Amino acid sequence: MMALLYVVFIMLFISCEAKLQLRKDINITALFAFGDSIVDQGNNNNLITHAKCNFLPYGKDFMGGNKPTGRFSNARTPADMLVEDFGIKKLMPAYLDSNLKVEDLKTGVSFASGASGFDLLTAIVASALPLSVQLALFQQYIWKMNGFIGEEATKNIVKKSLYIVVAGSDDLCNTYFMLKFPRKIQYNVDSYTNLMVDGASNFINDLYNMGARRIWIFGLPPIGCLPSQILRGGGAPKICVDEYNQAAQIVNTKLSNKIYSLNKKLPQIELLYINIYDPLLDIIVNHDKYGFEDALSACCQGGNVYLLCDNITRICENDANYLFWDSYHLTERGYRVLLDQISN
Repeated sequence: MMALLYVVFIMLFISCEAKLQLRKDINITALFAFGDSIVDQGNNNNLITHAKCNFLPYGKDFMGGNKPTGRFSNARTPADMLVEDFGIKKLMPAYLDSNLKVEDLKTGVSFASGASGFDLLTAIVASALPLSVQLALFQQYIWKMNGFIGEEATKNIVKKSLYIVVAGSDDLCNTYFMLKFPRKIQYNVDSYTNLMVDGASNFINDLYNMGARRIWIFGLPPIGCLPSQILRGGGAPKICVDEYNQAAQIVNTKLSNKIYSLNKKLPQIELLYINIYDPLLDIIVNHDKYGFEDALSACCQGGNVYLLCDNITRICENDANYLFWDSYHLTERGYRVLLDQISN
């Protein structure tokens, strides 16, 4: 069980590096997610977009098997694991799930949308929900809860909840390096990563102004090691693309510095940058140590242009041996190992 259970972290910053100190006097009773497909629990299901997965083989191992829900995984996502690790509930639902009950809303939902990013263009091109729309849905959530449980109780939920933000990979993978026009013509890597971090900063400020105080921002992974980017990078098979990884590291450095600045600027905020780049790269490089036979190929070999799984996809025999489920997302076991590494 992760060290996150029943505790929350406060941040002490030294040279922009976050040190974690456990506080046992605070319990997290609600968790909300924003961002992209890593924590999209099914919000894209009814959108007209290629970024959706409410069909098999997605969900083939979910809750007993063969239950596609719109989660971009063979089973659960990091959002599901976090709410369970905090003892909140078994699964995190999507806010746009028509079956939600008030009790589901009280303990947190995901507003995330697959293929969204800090750059507005990223969501527009993919027909996903931009972060601005995700915030609008959160405002709608607040209005709903005011009616269900009253303004004071709602304000208490909003203030004491934990908010996780997972975004940025699609900006680089899809908008900058793949789409190229217009962003790669308009910006070099330095200026485009500035645009991304400005987008992240604006989002944090908006979320703060809506009452959020405990916010975790997840940094970018080594995107050059994603199976999709290895293929599109045009290099040797199973060799990470250095150019893409370097861009991710630039974003992470700037994002970490911005978070350090916002922690000093915004009263009462508990803002934390989560480094996933180094732990995931260690799992990839030393995959044998973590029990993975393959860390640079997808278990689910999508044959379409988007490199996602489809109904003619070939699936590996044992997904527990694979770090990656499809060409962008980890297997459930991959996410579990990564979260355990982050919390240690």
